[in-house]
Amino acid sequence: MDLDQSSLRSRRTGQGGPVAVSVARQDALHRRLFIFVTALLLLAVMLGSHAAHARGAPESFADLAEKLSPAVVNISTTQTVSGGEGEEGGEVPMPQFPPGSPFEEFFKDFFDRQGRGQGGAEPRKVTSLGSGFIIDPSGIIVTNNHVIADAEEITVTLADGTKLAAELRGKDPKTDVAVLIVKPSKPLPYVNFGDSDKARVGDWVMAVGNPFGLGGSVTAGIISARNRDINAGPYDDFIQTDAAINRGNSGGPLFNMDGEVIGINTAIYSPSGGSVGIGFSVPSALAAQVVAQLREFGETRRGWLGVRIQSVTDEIAESLNLDRARGALVAGVDEKGPAAAAGIAAGDIILTFDGKPVNDMRSLPRVVAETKIGETVPVVIWHDGKEKTVEVKVGQLDEAEVAASEGEGGKGTTTPGKAQVVLGMGVVPLTDELRGRYSIPDDVNGVIVNEVAGTSQAAEKGVKPGDVIVEVAQSKVENPAQVAEKVKAEKEAGKKSVLFLISRAGDLRFVALRVDK
Repeated sequence: MDLDQSSLRSRRTGQGGPVAVSVARQDALHRRLFIFVTALLLLAVMLGSHAAHARGAPESFADLAEKLSPAVVNISTTQTVSGGEGEEGGEVPMPQFPPGSPFEEFFKDFFDRQGRGQGGAEPRKVTSLGSGFIIDPSGIIVTNNHVIADAEEITVTLADGTKLAAELRGKDPKTDVAVLIVKPSKPLPYVNFGDSDKARVGDWVMAVGNPFGLGGSVTAGIISARNRDINAGPYDDFIQTDAAINRGNSGGPLFNMDGEVIGINTAIYSPSGGSVGIGFSVPSALAAQVVAQLREFGETRRGWLGVRIQSVTDEIAESLNLDRARGALVAGVDEKGPAAAAGIAAGDIILTFDGKPVNDMRSLPRVVAETKIGETVPVVIWHDGKEKTVEVKVGQLDEAEVAASEGEGGKGTTTPGKAQVVLGMGVVPLTDELRGRYSIPDDVNGVIVNEVAGTSQAAEKGVKPGDVIVEVAQSKVENPAQVAEKVKAEKEAGKKSVLFLISRAGDLRFVALRVDK
């Protein structure tokens, strides 16, 4: 006999009221629970999607590019070169990188392969191309120094095609930054510097420039690394990015996702001359200060401490009872400089400068250079096995600065003379004959090295015949016996390394040699 659903339900519910009520309540509870869980899942998906979007790649760079590109300009320069310079036809000469830059060699090889140098001997006009960006509506433009180096004429082409003659306001080869001035008929679009110190490895960035003279081009990538030293100058602190940067991008801006300039695209690493995903930008934290000085003074005015410094190695740290290798070791002090007036001496290690930690030798020149001239700042040094704070009045750096040096490597050779051998070095008294042979200044005294074993650690550390040992374990020495005694005493005291102060042609540096081998 067929029964409809209503009959079935009535029969079931008619066989025990309490059970029927319980089942109904459970059904309602299940429905509410299902709705609640579903709502939570939908909310989680929405939040997760939002977070993933915030962390991942932007949907598009179009809005950012449209907003910022009008402030990016093309810079072309002309100059007269002698025959053989530049490419055939006088188009684009090899970019001029800061002295010592490894990229100069790469570009030289590239241009040589293209037949550079095969032109006639007659001087001719050639042009070069680069990029820049406007930082003030009145017509202040930032670019690289190597873009405008040796230029006789500079022309700026705006995004709308307008061409304006540009005047060089100032340049700084050490950071490869230059400032130009143009006189527009109306206010120009401009961009602002951001804080590159807040940028992190992995952040999205966008580069805008004029690669190969093609006009405004946009590329995107991430920050691959920070604090890169490419041996381009004393203040190297580059941002590395994989955003495509090619010839012609130099001087263009590197933007963060807030539309702020956090870098000036300066160089690339490339055996071929094209982008291989390794580009370098001058960080805004460094460039903004340089630009401000160039705008105001037409030149840079950097702080000066008056010391020669070198790296603190593990051996040097151990020999000076420092907990670990850090700071900048003072190898020499300018007698007329601010450091000498404050009581800083050779053998001290500078740990902090004006409250900023000096993590390594390379960081000290940047910190000092950024300090206001004439300001008195606290400097924490490691002196005689303990921390000491001194007050230093910062001076002004001029072009006669002495570059920080870590010495040269190389193996020694043997010269005649009876020597006492200490840690692979033959040392003899400093005579007038030896002083003249090795051109040792009259004010340098100590014991001279006349022999270095080629397989010794002294040779590995760059000690050479003609070097003068001025101090051993921060005590002056006058004869070979004192050198041997000091080394023996340090070893018996449980030291693993002994610190030598060595003079070469009047320049001082510290060398730590192990004694536990």
